Amino acid sequence: MKIDRTKNAARNMKFGVLNKLYTILVPFLMRTVMLRVMGVEYLGLGGLFHSIMQTLNIAELGVNSAMVFTMYRAVAEDDTVKIRALMKQYRKYYRLIGLFIAVVGVALVPFLPRLVTGKIPDDVSLYVIYLLELGTTVLTYWLFSYKNCLLMAHQRQDVSSKVWLALSVVQTVVQLLTLFVLHNYYAYLTTALVVQIAVNIVTAIIVTKMYPDYWPEGELEKSELSKIHGRIRDLFFAKVAGTVVTSADSIVISAFLGLRVLAFYQNYYYIMNSVVGFLLIISSSTIAGIGNSLITETKEKNYHDFEKLSFLMLWLITVCTCCFACMYQPFMQLWVGKKNMFDDPIMLLFCVYFYVYMVQRIGIIYKDASGIWRDDRNRTILTALTNLTLNLVFVRWFGVYAIILSTVFSYLVVGTPWLIRNLFRLVFERSAAEYVKTLLRHTALTTIVCALCWLISRLVPLTGLAALVSGLLIAAVLSNAALFLAYRRSEYYEQSLQLVKRLLKRSH
Repeated sequence: MKIDRTKNAARNMKFGVLNKLYTILVPFLMRTVMLRVMGVEYLGLGGLFHSIMQTLNIAELGVNSAMVFTMYRAVAEDDTVKIRALMKQYRKYYRLIGLFIAVVGVALVPFLPRLVTGKIPDDVSLYVIYLLELGTTVLTYWLFSYKNCLLMAHQRQDVSSKVWLALSVVQTVVQLLTLFVLHNYYAYLTTALVVQIAVNIVTAIIVTKMYPDYWPEGELEKSELSKIHGRIRDLFFAKVAGTVVTSADSIVISAFLGLRVLAFYQNYYYIMNSVVGFLLIISSSTIAGIGNSLITETKEKNYHDFEKLSFLMLWLITVCTCCFACMYQPFMQLWVGKKNMFDDPIMLLFCVYFYVYMVQRIGIIYKDASGIWRDDRNRTILTALTNLTLNLVFVRWFGVYAIILSTVFSYLVVGTPWLIRNLFRLVFERSAAEYVKTLLRHTALTTIVCALCWLISRLVPLTGLAALVSGLLIAAVLSNAALFLAYRRSEYYEQSLQLVKRLLKRSH
């Protein structure tokens, strides 16, 4: 099947942006209401159990990525028999994963009090909240989730985005009512559980109508099944690494520093992760197309596309980093007030965290699309172990500084260099020297421009909303001007402009 990569990517980005706007603004509203109506400890509890659920999701083992990767070729070749067999196998995996999470999740119940330091709200039970969160997670695997692989392999994630968006509006209205009228955290979580069930069922019905020729049937050849198991095994390590570097940070903060500090941390992380989510729309919208391109195009063409994507992503990352430096603190002061804020040094560390994380994500887009998980697994293991070890060793002495610096160090010193080496050796089969030089030059430029933006914003004698707006203007103007002067003669500058125009045109 010939996939229109540009059209599908543009369509996915369009609905991805709508989804992301919703997932930023609505949770922001919910966090604000939760903070004002229920208290900061509820934010900490919600963040803790979300992190625990992410940790339990290690059981997914990378099944989704491995199965969708296997489907790329079957979809490209219109191999209906193989697609049906893959769906059946996918369904089997997800039923087992849901069962595993349910059993292990229940087994963790006696240890919950040890994961919380500090005050717990008097009107809730840790155990009831945890079991409601666990039920929501388990049902995501048991209720027809395997059908989503068809949307991903056909690059039609916009369909699931529409369903989720529509039903989430209902969830938001009901949850706001439960907070304002009932002041009941249990009802708040139960609503999320019910909506998750509805999302799975409605999506499954739509997928069945879109692809009536595909249903779970048949068996894969042993050789094919062996390849899939190998990919899942390799992806498991990447899954563990990603979980340790993100979710474990929150669990360590809760265990050692308390729910209040965790709420502060997650407020800053929430803002950072919201912007990350927007930028990652590019990866989630193009990864199926990249996977298709890696199969059908030459290595030279794929490397050229990689450089073009890198140029565009690095530009966006730099602008966003400068905006963070100038706008983080004014925004947090308006949102949660000075008493619920970190000092500037921690805020600047979040800016570094964002930049380092996003630079690594550029390579991960191509790593996932190419399926080189086996060769990459040692990198992910060492990155995770480095982060977790530094967290546990230094958190008692340096608090939140240790948490963020451990993550930055693990990415900067271990994760990113190793990833680049694997990508260029295995996917592009060429030296990475020129790309590394470009990356270092761009990082130096970003550091200088970001520092300049921050210093100028600090000199502006404004507070509140005026400080936020002035920070945006300073960061946006200076960063884009500096990047334009640095890259206006680059071959990728004009190509990136044409790519953006083409994507915008095809999205209509």
